[in-house]
Amino acid sequence: MSEEKKLPPVNGGYPLHTFDEVKDVYMEYISSPEDRKAIETAFNFIVEKHQGQTRRSGEPYHHHLIEVSYIIAKLHCGPATIISALLHDVVEDTDVTVEDIKRMFGEDVSSIVDALTKIQRLKLSKMQAEEFEAEDHRKILIGMAKDIRVIIIKLADRLHNLRTLGALSRERQIAISQETLDVFIPIAHRLGLDKIKSEMSDLCLKYLEPEKFEEIKKLLSKKAKTMDKSLDGIKKRIADVLFKANIPFQMESRVKSTYSIYNKMYNKGHPFDEIYDILALRIITQTEIQCYETLGLIHQLYKPVPGRFKDYIAMPKPNMYQSLHTTIVSGDGNFYEVQIRTKEMDDVAESGVAAHWAYKEGGYNKEKEQREIENKLHWFKNFVAYSDDNDSDSASDYMKNLTKDIFEANIYVFTPKGKVIELPTGATPVDFAYHIHTKVGDTTVGALVNGMMVPLNTVLKTGDMVEIKTSKTAVGPKERWLDFVVSGVAKTQIKKFIAKQNAEAIRAERVTKGHQNLIDAFKDRGYNQEEIDEFLVDNKALLQNFEVSSLEDLYFGIAKRKPTCSAVLDYLHVKKKNLLPAKTTKKHRHDDCPIYAQGTGRIAISLASCCTPIPGDDIVGYITKGKGITAHRKNCPNIMRESERLVPLYWRDDIEFASYPVDILIEASDRPNLLTDVMNTLSMNKVPISSIHAKLVSNGDKVHITATIMVSDNKRLRDIANILEGISAVYSISRVIH
Repeated sequence: MSEEKKLPPVNGGYPLHTFDEVKDVYMEYISSPEDRKAIETAFNFIVEKHQGQTRRSGEPYHHHLIEVSYIIAKLHCGPATIISALLHDVVEDTDVTVEDIKRMFGEDVSSIVDALTKIQRLKLSKMQAEEFEAEDHRKILIGMAKDIRVIIIKLADRLHNLRTLGALSRERQIAISQETLDVFIPIAHRLGLDKIKSEMSDLCLKYLEPEKFEEIKKLLSKKAKTMDKSLDGIKKRIADVLFKANIPFQMESRVKSTYSIYNKMYNKGHPFDEIYDILALRIITQTEIQCYETLGLIHQLYKPVPGRFKDYIAMPKPNMYQSLHTTIVSGDGNFYEVQIRTKEMDDVAESGVAAHWAYKEGGYNKEKEQREIENKLHWFKNFVAYSDDNDSDSASDYMKNLTKDIFEANIYVFTPKGKVIELPTGATPVDFAYHIHTKVGDTTVGALVNGMMVPLNTVLKTGDMVEIKTSKTAVGPKERWLDFVVSGVAKTQIKKFIAKQNAEAIRAERVTKGHQNLIDAFKDRGYNQEEIDEFLVDNKALLQNFEVSSLEDLYFGIAKRKPTCSAVLDYLHVKKKNLLPAKTTKKHRHDDCPIYAQGTGRIAISLASCCTPIPGDDIVGYITKGKGITAHRKNCPNIMRESERLVPLYWRDDIEFASYPVDILIEASDRPNLLTDVMNTLSMNKVPISSIHAKLVSNGDKVHITATIMVSDNKRLRDIANILEGISAVYSISRVIH
């Protein structure tokens, strides 16, 4: 089946192509009969499966699939990519499954279609522009990071959707255009897909800022008319010189895109008359040497504008773009940008990564091509790394880091081997190290910039050559590095390392505490260390009963009272040895005080009124002559500077239920009936209140409520705090230390 009839334009004058036109394009570079047949089979399949479905613009749905495959074929993508472009909506919109695709067209095509289907189901879950979800964007980008072909098809799909956006509601037009600017255009730019990026940008501007779009179009049209005659003279003069020098060339001109003009005018503050590259002359020759020869000849004819020369041949952009750029002044005072490049460079400039990896007969190796792309496009390697590590950050953090580190990066520095690394403004050697690899960042001990040793907080600039010194014995990143790193990847990895270190330290402390608590519980029942070891060592039944894999895990749980020491001893049937008279045993409990100290005899222990400790708090004892020991919370400022009079204290595991006073501070914005709501909430949750006071602060717009409440332990206190934070206007709950 094929379509011979040429279809009329729809929606803004864009023509509808036929499948025969798609076929004309791919047959220029795909010669395999099997591949050609597979593409036609895919086309016939989607015509059948999408039968009866139409788009909002009125044409049969399968015309959208033809347009997407036409864009893909013009990029010289391979058979699997063209087939996937044709099939990209068939799973979402018909009864076809991914397994059906795999059976008919192979695993390669089915994996691409599967990824595209998952992205389709995620996009635009909420249609108001202000409600775009960072989570949706993250999932879209993660889906695209796995296979470069998924990205290219998705960009082609979005481009055609933008071309036909006129058929949708104003609300949808704005939502889709904004998402395109946020997610798809940055990716197209980084992949060097300039034609797709420029067209998408202009279409987005048309729907987001229609008045400014029309204003710039008029300014461009008027400017082009006044410059055309001058440009024709420049083209003729340059052509004569190149003919005389026997330099083969093609010459063409282009007008700067509407969105690029908008960006310079409204985002960078340049008046229209001060934008010098509105009209550009492009000269395409055969070799790099001829590019430089052409540049020299042009500079002999016309005066170049200082500071406007860029050599992207010697130093390509991170998206592989190569060209010589110079701006010249014509005899009538007009400015023109001249771009000089080879045919291969021009292909990459127009089609970016698609041109570099254009289909070649002999098959496609996904892993090899993906690896090559990651090596060539260093930013893409970071993109994939971000996406592989997608569970580590919130969706908003993922999008912020991706935007800062990849989409907005504009500092270009070199590795010692000459590889270009792109970094955000203000980046330091530590940022550079983490962009190379997490292990390089974690083991960094020094840096050389342009051969000189520099501090790690040195701000890098474009053109710097950076070498990182690492050490296997490095203890890891320093917390102070967070004060000067700017890239999201560096900040994230440093915070991860520090969090892990802190978690390990906390765990080690709790394991020690839990171990000691269990030993003390054994000794309270009259057992020595040798007897304790007999109960615990190699006791697999004990570990299995409490669902832990090691004694260390058991001790860690005991420190959190999950399980309690009593529960462990009861499971082990550890009975109390009757070594002392019953009267002495009673005194050992110090009148049932919930706290005990090792080796302090019968000294009295009381709870400090300044910090009101409760079971579950980390505590320490302060020895007062003639008054015994006062138990304080470890963070109580009243004992922070003490050391000689402090002794370790522990909560007993067999505390019977009791209530303890604790002082809390409730901070809130002032509103009527606030205090009543607080008291009612405490009452409804059966929280006894000893006292409660409220006072206005901060010019009377905020209120502090202090209360003494009775709780059993700090878990109960946390539960109460969570309940109180649910009261309207309350924004903070904290404990008070007097």
